[in-house]
Amino acid sequence: MNLVERAKSIMFKPKETWEIIKGEQVTIQELFTSYAAILAAIPPIASFIGLAIIGYNVPFFGHWRQPIVSGIIHLILSYVLSLVGLFVVAFVADALAPSFDSKKNLTGAMKAVVFSNTPYWIISILNIIPGLAFISWIAVIYNLYLLYLGLPLMMETPPEKRMVYFVVVIVATIVIMFVVSFLAGLALTTASMVTPGARF
Repeated sequence: MNLVERAKSIMFKPKETWEIIKGEQVTIQELFTSYAAILAAIPPIASFIGLAIIGYNVPFFGHWRQPIVSGIIHLILSYVLSLVGLFVVAFVADALAPSFDSKKNLTGAMKAVVFSNTPYWIISILNIIPGLAFISWIAVIYNLYLLYLGLPLMMETPPEKRMVYFVVVIVATIVIMFVVSFLAGLALTTASMVTPGARF
């Protein structure tokens, strides 16, 4: 699997690409090592560069930059937790599948979750510029659309159950991502308490 071509195709030709993905023989380990582990590194690395190296102006205080050590800790934890989050969401989607007359298929669920995250991972390169970081979250809307197309296909969900299945998985995802964000924020706060203060 060519990472660049797959990223382009899933974003610009999603319907055709999901059909190809469904027929591919791939393991969960391969999904992580050849795709997710690489692209998921973009958001935390870009955020580290933007906040700890470039920084941004804070009204009445001047130019602020995150302490390097706490930035590195946050980078690592955000990266690890994001990968854990992928697995947990896929696990939840797979566990819920029978409730919506869908086929249990953890690898299929993992395909749907991993590839549907592509837009957010790619656009997050903009996190290098702190003022543009919010744009990466707009890409999450497209992530949801890709998941809506891919998950029912991977799990062979009946047409009449697709929307409900999708919504339930999304609710579970929101809860999981909230927990991941909370843990990452908690880790950053802890790191900030034991490292030198922010630089102005």
